[in-house]
Amino acid sequence: MAKASVEMVEEFKTFIDFVQELKMIEEEHWNSPISEGKWSLKDVICHIMLWDIYFYEEGIEKIKLGQSVTVRHLNFDEFNANAREYAKTQTRDSIMNQFFEYRNKIIDDITGLPEEDYIKEYKDGDGKKFSIRGYLRGFIPHDKHHKKQIEKYVKSIQ
Repeated sequence: MAKASVEMVEEFKTFIDFVQELKMIEEEHWNSPISEGKWSLKDVICHIMLWDIYFYEEGIEKIKLGQSVTVRHLNFDEFNANAREYAKTQTRDSIMNQFFEYRNKIIDDITGLPEEDYIKEYKDGDGKKFSIRGYLRGFIPHDKHHKKQIEKYVKSIQ
């Protein structure tokens, strides 16, 4: 059976506590690759944070304000490369603070919505379907993927 939207929101919210726990990791470990040939911890959190900003500003906030959804299918490789470059200009704390700010904005805006608002389909900037439920369905596994990578890395540095 599909998860109720309230369960999905709670699951999406759990990543906040996970990132909060990462504050205990020394900054030097934030700048080291999480495994050979992989991004640094700072790059990974920045990547997640920038996707949160993008989907908040182009999707969730637009829905909240009754405006047209402007989410578009982006070149993931280019977006992620830009996220890594942005991470170089930021401190661990600034990336974490931005992550907390935008993840909380998303959660605040979607918490308590009626089920029909979660499943309501909007036309995105490419003319394709966008829904809050679809967004959560895509990004909860994305969070879990990165969480597993990070947990493995954290074990390796302890």
